[in-house]
Amino acid sequence: MNSIRMDQMTWPDIKSAIEKGYETVVVAVGSTEQHGPHLPTMTDTRIGDDVTHRVAMKLGHTLQASTIIVGCSRHHLGFPGTISLRDETLKMIILDYMDSLVRSGFKRIVFLPMHGGNFPTVQAVVREARQAHRGIEIIGVTDLAKLLDCLHAASAEFGISPSESGAHAGESETSIMLALEKDLILADRFAPGHVGPTGEKELEILREQGMGALTKIGVLGDPRRASAEKGEVYLDRLTEFLVQEIKKQSD
Repeated sequence: MNSIRMDQMTWPDIKSAIEKGYETVVVAVGSTEQHGPHLPTMTDTRIGDDVTHRVAMKLGHTLQASTIIVGCSRHHLGFPGTISLRDETLKMIILDYMDSLVRSGFKRIVFLPMHGGNFPTVQAVVREARQAHRGIEIIGVTDLAKLLDCLHAASAEFGISPSESGAHAGESETSIMLALEKDLILADRFAPGHVGPTGEKELEILREQGMGALTKIGVLGDPRRASAEKGEVYLDRLTEFLVQEIKKQSD
């Protein structure tokens, strides 16, 4: 096959691939939201699409469905350009994806959220879909804390603290985007945002008051030491983490 991306394939080629054992399909769940003054609004979607492709290649005999490009981003709506879905809207989109992919003949469907606001919805809808599609293996990697721990562990190897690495448009996410879309990154706008703890108190502020209550520039972390070289390391570590989490759920 020339591609494992279903949007680049014809239906006969997809059918043939499934018949040849490509019975797993992976789907990234991204977002369209502000990422500080230096990263584009497609950041989560772009990272999700790339990492999901890497995961599909690592798993083998796996196709990649079209990435969901808008997610649950209410807490970013104070910044122009953010587009947010209601939780129930994203839920219905994911359920429709599942119904369509099951009808195509896939036996294992994997959803990989790449935006923190999507994790609770993906987790809930995966549980519901497992009841609706008996005999189909449905997986969601939805432990946000473990995903961030993976990135922060890699950052620590470069002497970068978790608060600097950040959870949104900080060093780690900026490094990844430098590796993927260097021409879209505005390095002259790199500036620290919220670099304190991001615990339950801060998450409650985000949920209730929005990102602007925590950081006026929309950044959790400090991107100033970001680099494309670090970004490639983060992509590799993130890919391996996701593959291992999928395999754990498949055991």
